[in-house]
Amino acid sequence: MQVTAAMVKELREMTGAGMSACKNALVEANGDVKRANEILREKGLAAAAKKAGRVAAEGLVMAAVSPDRKKGALVEVNSETDFVAKNDEFITFVQNMAKQALESSAETPEALLEEKWVADSSQTAKDALTNKIATIGENLGLRRFARFNATDGSAVVEYIHGGGRIGAMLLLSAPEINDAVLEAGRNVCMQIASMSPQFLSRDDVPAEHLKNERDFLLKQALDENKTAAKPKPENIITNMVEGRLSKSMKEICLLDQEYVKDGEFTVASYLKSVHPDLKITSFTRYEKGEGIEKKETDFAAEVAEAMKG
Repeated sequence: MQVTAAMVKELREMTGAGMSACKNALVEANGDVKRANEILREKGLAAAAKKAGRVAAEGLVMAAVSPDRKKGALVEVNSETDFVAKNDEFITFVQNMAKQALESSAETPEALLEEKWVADSSQTAKDALTNKIATIGENLGLRRFARFNATDGSAVVEYIHGGGRIGAMLLLSAPEINDAVLEAGRNVCMQIASMSPQFLSRDDVPAEHLKNERDFLLKQALDENKTAAKPKPENIITNMVEGRLSKSMKEICLLDQEYVKDGEFTVASYLKSVHPDLKITSFTRYEKGEGIEKKETDFAAEVAEAMKG
């Protein structure tokens, strides 16, 4: 059967694969679009398997929020290079993955990938990821996601910084969810992106973390005291350690942090200035590639080698 441009167009729209890949699959399938789709998927799986071991430490963080701000999802999808992360096709894919997480009830990335793909229910999210690996030519992966669900008197607010380098999402509550409250939520999301707090308040810091921090600061103070011209008594050392611990908590606890837009406030007092009953109840911050050990490569050399091939 002769392969026509219309058949190639149909297969391309169905799979997202390149024109030449679609044409070759149709030729191999003797014009059978369904079989050509299967061929592309088989080749995509093979290509994905070859790329699976390659480190993907770039990528994007994206958010999806329902129009009524009652649901929100924050996702991180990784790629191997920053070049691909700026590709419109990849950006759209990550945006769809955020929508997938928003509509899903899955608790893990693995479970989410087994669900029907939000952009095409004829395939799973895993199929869509595999096809994207095949068409883009890099290892890609859904690393993590967070989902927020708001009840009456609460709302989800998000902020994406640097085109997807950092993302923050929070859940706030207030007697009335109005523009001023949502603006305050966005300002605090920007604070989270900028200052990278680890906990909401000191009450949320695990006892083990406090003990480890106190032990570290005590050792530090005792070491300083050994070389001091005039060593301090034990009670002064204890007070000094508690003072340093309090300062440390102000750096890692969101509500205790100095508000970056106005140093006269802490985040807690800023929220109170907007409304006495405005509260942040939870938050998540993702920075793409954080904690992933990147493999140092000579990209120019790789391109040159590929050109030779």
